[in-house]
Amino acid sequence: MKNENALVGLFQGMFENNILTFNPGWNENAENLKSFDDIREIQRHLKNSGINLISEADENSSGSASLMVMDPDGNAVLIDQHV
Repeated sequence: MKNENALVGLFQGMFENNILTFNPGWNENAENLKSFDDIREIQRHLKNSGINLISEADENSSGSASLMVMDPDGNAVLIDQHV
């Protein structure tokens, strides 16, 4: 479902529980952005803020990577960079 720049994806049976996703490097139409915060930079900020990660991006890599955290209500948050 899409309303202007807001996009909500509904996936039945794809994920076990609720999940919120963010895609650094993409706009709401999955088009590459010229400027964005790399996932490894986001990961460093989260870790420096004391947030525990469920999965991490390889700090020595570049390009596509992902990480996952759990929000205070127990919902997974996936940050998934494709560029």
